[in-house]
Order: sequence, then C-alpha cells, then structure tokens
Amino acid sequence: IDDLAEVDYSLNSLPAVFRPFIDLDLKGIVYPAGNHTGPPYAAAPFTIPVHSDSMLYLAFSEYFFQTSSFAYYTAGAFNITIAEETCSYFNISTEIFGSIIPEVAKYSVTPYPVMLKLMATEIPVISLVQDSFTVVIQGSMEVFALLPDSTTQSLFTTNITANTSIALNIFDQKLVGSLCLNRLQFSLAHSNVGFFEISLLENILSYILQTEVITSANAKLSRGFPLP
Repeated sequence: IDDLAEVDYSLNSLPAVFRPFIDLDLKGIVYPAGNHTGPPYAAAPFTIPVHSDSMLYLAFSEYFFQTSSFAYYTAGAFNITIAEETCSYFNISTEIFGSIIPEVAKYSVTPYPVMLKLMATEIPVISLVQDSFTVVIQGSMEVFALLPDSTTQSLFTTNITANTSIALNIFDQKLVGSLCLNRLQFSLAHSNVGFFEISLLENILSYILQTEVITSANAKLSRGFPLP
C-alpha cells in the first residue's frame, strides 16, 4: 500500500463456482510493512446481498478496516509532529498561546516557536456504516516551546478524543476515502505553566488539527488502497 502497510488479498478457500456467479473468498488483511503478525481481531463471516445488475460485486468487512487501523497504529502513522516550519497556515508560537492563556504568557515572556507532538494512545476504533465508517481516536497532544539553544521545554499536555468519519469510493481500481472531523474533545492532562481551562484553547487546537492533520490525512487517503 505504502511504506507503512501492506495488504494480503490471497484466497481463503477455493473459488465457489455456481451457474450464475463465482464467489471468491479473499483474506483482506492489512499488516504493518514487513510484519505479518496476526492482528488482535477475529474475522466474522458475511454474505453479499444477491444482485444481478452488475458484472462484479466487491464487499469489505469491518475486519478489513480494523486491521488497517491496527497496522497503521503499529507503524506509528498516528504520531505526528507539527512545528513552525511544517505549519501551512500560520506560525504557531508561545505568543499566540500566551494571548489566550495568561499562564503561558507569564511562563514564557520571550516569544518562542512552538512544536506540537500528537500521538494515538490506543488503536483507533472502527465502526462500519453504509458507504462510510467512523473512526474514534484516543490520543494526546504535547505542546513544546523551542528554545534558542535548540532544546525544547514542555508547556502542557492534553488528552484528545477525535470522532471522525471516512466516506468511501472506488476510483481507478483503488478504494479511496475522504476524512471528515465530526467532533473533538480535549482535557488537560499535565501542565508546567500552571492550571488553566482547556476550553480556552479548543478553537485554536481544533483549527490546527483541521488544517494540518485532516488535510494531510485526506491527501494520503486520496491515493487509495489497491484493490484485488
């Protein structure tokens, strides 16, 4: 699929040949690249509704997307660093955070660039619905000040719950997706600048995630999963 994951579409059993159609039971398991350790899920059997107005029907179970989530989580795909040089829309600094949170302004009188480190703390949970699926991601975001001597100073850490959905389509023999951020929840996990209400930061953190993380994820999803 890419540098992080690969997919196994080998047959589970011999093709079942009937008069009107042929059934192919494919594995559809996504692994971290170079690591074919079995994922912590069990594949449930399912059937495709009987239709006869198309030449080919292709169905994916929730298991396929669960193994995708596990593979990319194991490969570290949900660990993201956002810094001044990678931020596309504005320069993030202690001055911006300090204008919203007085505790940051007192802690860092001199403006410094800021780095955000995001990571998933659990395997993202997949729920399949018609034509799309939801992804619930539990994670954390640690905010650092980048000091002149090239060291970093941790300012605070937040817990994040992101509820997203991915719409699916097939294009150019690939399964492509489009990610939509439905809801974000933040809570303050730790602070070196003193306690503050995390609700003060929800708008700016949501904006950063929407413009940087979601945009980047959609660029990757548009490349698509190769189909068998």
